[in-house]
Parts: sequence; C-alpha cells; structure tokens
Amino acid sequence: MRAPFQILAIPYKTKPELQYCVFYRNSSGQCQFIAGGGENNESPTNAAVREIKEETSIEIKHIIKLNSIAYIPVNVIPKQYRKQWNKNAFVIPEYTFGFECNSKINISHEHFKFEWLKYSDAIKKLTWDSNKTALFELNCLLQSKIYNEL
Repeated sequence: MRAPFQILAIPYKTKPELQYCVFYRNSSGQCQFIAGGGENNESPTNAAVREIKEETSIEIKHIIKLNSIAYIPVNVIPKQYRKQWNKNAFVIPEYTFGFECNSKINISHEHFKFEWLKYSDAIKKLTWDSNKTALFELNCLLQSKIYNEL
C-alpha cells in the first residue's frame, strides 16, 4: 500500500566540480529529481533509499536528510494508490534528501534521460518549486562544507 507521503532525492557529485543530476520523466517530460512514495510502514528515509535504487540502480550507504519539506496535492498521485488514504487528505508531505553519487546511473523506465548540471543550470530546468527549494538547501549545505574544508 502506498503511504501518504512523497520523497525527493537529489544526486550530486563533487568532482571534477559540484554538479546535480536531473531526470526527465517519461510520462510528462518534466525535469525533476528522484521522487516517489513510501510503501506500507516504510520511513521516508527508507523510501528514499529504495526509490534511489529503483530509479538509478544505485545502492547508497549514506543519505543526507534535508530540512526542506513541501506539501504536494494528492491529485498528482494516481487514484489507485490512494484508495486507503483519509478522504480529507488533500495534500501530503514531501521529504527531501541528498546523496553523493559516485556510481554509474542506469535509469529506470520512469525516465527517458538524465543529465549532470551545475547548480545555476539545474535550478533553471527544474519543473517543481519543491525541487528548486531542496536544491537550494543542498547547494548551500555543500558549498558551506566545501568552503570549510579549504
């Protein structure tokens, strides 16, 4: 059963420069990060790890939980997945994560392509404001970390 929350996971790499991986959905052509819902009693973190593996074939060991949380309308989730949800649930939370990606990405059938972009290019291509906000937070966090390591 689909849980009433969404996850968003942002792949990044730091070498040779800081870049983020954006994905283009087959169903809509929209540019976004890895997204999906929890299953059964899965936590948002476990859902993110599972979705990352399903959509990229990558098994990750470390994930960064971001503070950004958005709420998305339930009507973007197909009806068959929300049959058991409260009838008065009109929005669900979207929890956000980042993860360093040093492996080759093999995209799932959900996407027709992906590309690695600098922050300034990725922010312009993203469709959803929630993706932009999460990217902003992760970029600030990583820039701060990189600066403090110099």
